[in-house]
Amino acid sequence: MAFSFRGGIHPDYQKEKTSASVIVSNLPRPEAVVIPLSQHIGAPCQPLVKVGDRVLEGQKIGDCESGLFAPVHASITGIVRAIEPRWNVSGVKVLSVVIENDGTDDVVDTEPYTGELTDLTPEQIITYAREAGIVGMGGAAFPLHAKLRTAMDRNVTSVIINGCECEPFITADHRAMVEYPRFIVTGAELIRQCLGVDDVVICVEDNKPDAVATMRATADGTGITVLELPTKYPQGGEKQLIRAVTGREIPPGKLPMDIGCAVFNVDTCASLYRAIYRGQPLIKRVVTVSGSAVASPANLLVRIGTSYRELFRHCGGFTRDPYKIITGGPMMGTAQHSLDIPVVKNTSSLLAFAENGDEESFSDSDTCIRCGRCVSVCPMRLQPTKIYENAVLNRFDECAALNVTDCMECGSCAYVCPAKLYLVQAMRMAKSQIPREGAKK
Repeated sequence: MAFSFRGGIHPDYQKEKTSASVIVSNLPRPEAVVIPLSQHIGAPCQPLVKVGDRVLEGQKIGDCESGLFAPVHASITGIVRAIEPRWNVSGVKVLSVVIENDGTDDVVDTEPYTGELTDLTPEQIITYAREAGIVGMGGAAFPLHAKLRTAMDRNVTSVIINGCECEPFITADHRAMVEYPRFIVTGAELIRQCLGVDDVVICVEDNKPDAVATMRATADGTGITVLELPTKYPQGGEKQLIRAVTGREIPPGKLPMDIGCAVFNVDTCASLYRAIYRGQPLIKRVVTVSGSAVASPANLLVRIGTSYRELFRHCGGFTRDPYKIITGGPMMGTAQHSLDIPVVKNTSSLLAFAENGDEESFSDSDTCIRCGRCVSVCPMRLQPTKIYENAVLNRFDECAALNVTDCMECGSCAYVCPAKLYLVQAMRMAKSQIPREGAKK
């Protein structure tokens, strides 16, 4: 086994701010939540409730009849006050259900599974995943039921459980592995049972020794391997992780399942365990709240639909006015324009940076000095500087020929660029323009 991949960088991880912070799980229920009906890759859900309805915690409030989707559920008990477009993490308005807390703790009745894990059929596991609305919680938000079914159809032979969490600041998965490893390991066993595979590996970077030890102790005797990988960003990327663990390369334009692999996040596994053995849909998740502007960084167990404002309040507010709010990590995350955006299923972190605190400013320079650093660190073996030069000149056909669509937007190139070029933005622009250019022909 290779246990590494070409390229990559070693940024200032700053995980010590929250790596020892026990998950705060006793947060009071928010006065209101905003539940977007689209929190996943695929078709948005249609509302199953109307304004004025009283809904229970855990009740399904949005669903789809077909296609790629994941149902959504109420995270509190209360009254539906509105069903209307609201801003989401991507900076667009999506149809959302606004629920006002009625002060009760009523929870929808469910029937957890009480039988043996080995008695569960693949169809039962997929149905549980679907009804619980589970998506990939590492960032992609791909519906789990669809991923499991596709993996079955493609005869996947290797399953990798991703606990690397390579982005700076974020420690949500780290704390999950330390605090509820049994949920994760059992979730991995459920995936193994569903796919009928023998090769299941849980991967953790070596900057989380307590998580490695806990996961190994918990997985002992299950036949699941816990692999400690050297810390390097972006180790948690699917293609990089598969290369490190199996030595296999994913060809340009292909997916992990094309070479017999499937990758799942550790908290996705825990959510599958909760859905089956506790009857709990995906209505909560762990979120790391950190950054130089945050008074008391922490890991919080948060109800879906809670506003960013509430999370920062639970962490003591700001020590200084933040100049940037980011969700999803400083390398690949998305800057936010409002604190009223709701937490969704794939919200792993919320970061607030003070001016001159955690980020370097980009210059106005647009001149590449031909140092080659971006090429040496690119984990996808691309030529960022050449793609950049073509993108700024709107030569998108040339960008396509340089395989820009394989760019994972990890930001490694921009991190090492001495000219501080807007490399990632150029890649993103080129990727968005290529389909349009093709449509013109």
